[in-house]
Amino acid sequence: MINAILVFNNHGKPRLVRFYQHLAEEVQQQIIRETFHLVLKRDDHICNFLECGRAVPVAGGAPWQRVSPPKALHPSSCLRSLFGGSDYKLIYRHYATLYFVFCVDSSESELGILDLIQVFVETLDKCFENVCELDLIFHMDKVHHILQEVVIGGMVLETNMNEIVAQVEAQSKLEKAEGGLSAAPSRAVSAVKNINLPEIPRNINIGDINIKVPNLSQFM
Repeated sequence: MINAILVFNNHGKPRLVRFYQHLAEEVQQQIIRETFHLVLKRDDHICNFLECGRAVPVAGGAPWQRVSPPKALHPSSCLRSLFGGSDYKLIYRHYATLYFVFCVDSSESELGILDLIQVFVETLDKCFENVCELDLIFHMDKVHHILQEVVIGGMVLETNMNEIVAQVEAQSKLEKAEGGLSAAPSRAVSAVKNINLPEIPRNINIGDINIKVPNLSQFM
C-alpha cells in the first residue's frame, strides 16, 4: 500500500503532499522534513529507494537476521508512526528541481513504484505542456485531480498514461460546460435589461379614476 506521496523541491519546500491516513498537521510536517533529509543525503549514483528494518545477513548471527538500519537512515518516531514500524520503503525520483517520493510498505514493488512515478510525471508534463515547479504551485487543484486518477486511497488505480490524460481532459470539458451553465442566468438578466421597450405612460386616466404606473426599470 502507498502510505504517502510527497513532492518537494531541492530546498525541502513541499509542492504536493498527500497522506492516505489521518495524521496531525505537526506530524505531517515533521515527516516531510525528515523524509527530505533522508533523500537529500543520498548520492545520485545510489539506487532510488531505501528500506528501513530490512532483514540482511550479518556475521555470526542467523542467516537473515533483522538488524536496525544505519544511523544516518534510522527512521524517527514520526516516520514510525506513519508506517506502523520499520518495515517500509521510500522510493523516489529526482527531476530538475523536484523530488517525487512515494512512501510505501513492503508489499509494493520498488521497480513498479519507480515506473508509477515516471507515469505520473509524464502525465503532468503532457497535461501542462512541459511541466515545471510553478505549475504545481498555481494549478494545485488540477495536480491533485491527476494524482487521484493514478492513486486513490493508497491503491494504484491506473497506470496507462493515455487513459489518465483522457479522464483529465473529460473532467476539464465538464467543468467548462458547468461554468457556462452557471453564467447563463446573469446573461439572461443582462439581455432583458438591454431590450428597448416602448415608453409606457406614467398615468392612465379612466373617467374620474387616475392610475399611476410604476417605473419598471427600478425592478431590473
